[in-house]
Amino acid sequence: MVRKGSGHMSYNHTVKTAKQINSPSTSETLVLPPRLEVGSWKLEGRRSQICQFITLLISNIQSPTSKRRFNQAVPWLYALAVGGTELLVGLVNVTAGLLLHFTLLFILLAHAAVLFTRRTKDKTGPDILGYNFYLSLTLVPLIRILSLCMPLASFSLPYWYLIVGTPLFAAAFLVIRQAGYRAQDIYISRVKNLPLQLALGLIGLPLGLIEFYILSPAPLIKTFDLTQIWLPALILLVFTGLAEELIFRGILLKSAGEYLKKRTALFYVSFLFAVMHITHLVTLDVFFVFGVALLFALLVQKTNSLLGVTLAHGLTNITLYLVYPFFL
Repeated sequence: MVRKGSGHMSYNHTVKTAKQINSPSTSETLVLPPRLEVGSWKLEGRRSQICQFITLLISNIQSPTSKRRFNQAVPWLYALAVGGTELLVGLVNVTAGLLLHFTLLFILLAHAAVLFTRRTKDKTGPDILGYNFYLSLTLVPLIRILSLCMPLASFSLPYWYLIVGTPLFAAAFLVIRQAGYRAQDIYISRVKNLPLQLALGLIGLPLGLIEFYILSPAPLIKTFDLTQIWLPALILLVFTGLAEELIFRGILLKSAGEYLKKRTALFYVSFLFAVMHITHLVTLDVFFVFGVALLFALLVQKTNSLLGVTLAHGLTNITLYLVYPFFL
């Protein structure tokens, strides 16, 4: 409801038809050029209508309700942009997709910088929460930028994850420090129920099996040898399991939960995680990953710990790339 004299009117109550505008009985008659008032649809009249409509639109966007809705829509626009860019990488042109990811990274940094300059001393204000959120969101395009730009050709496949994951960890810790998050804020504090977390980690066994039947990937190693598998397994656990859980279910889930809502954050972060798997070019896998991401986010929010989902994520990738290809 709009208070009298507030200056903010809904579009339905302000924009009239041509007949209503020219009627002397209309209480909210807009001031129009003489040619339009006499019923002539000249170019000047059309321009005037367009200008008046734009003015009304801007006025409505500036209203508190519309501004809040606009602010809530912007994160989803960024998420859709990430998904579209991933489609470009996977289906059209890698270089063009890489350039778009760089553009997204720059825009997100600029957006965060604007909010940083407007922040107040109140650490729970909308500007500081928005700054933390958009700064955290920069890690998403950075993942693809690093994976496409790092010189990986001369290294064996398991080490690709280590090479990409090392600077990614550095960037994640910079975001954590800049946002002022403590260990408990991003769910890496002391574990209260270790047996439960270890049990949750075993979820990775069936998840890896399901994803193996979806993707049927080639193994990352040439032969299944326990003396050679432990290092690739450790790399996958740390640089896919821990790194991705820290970014998506730790930093992003925290920042999105504060800036949006906790329930919205569950779906938002899961959507982002799923679209980052578009480059597999398997539609079923994107939906499967979304479901897994939603499950992991719920478990983190319920248990306040990343340990269980980190183990599950790592075990999923270990079995997917190092075990199941040799036995199934």
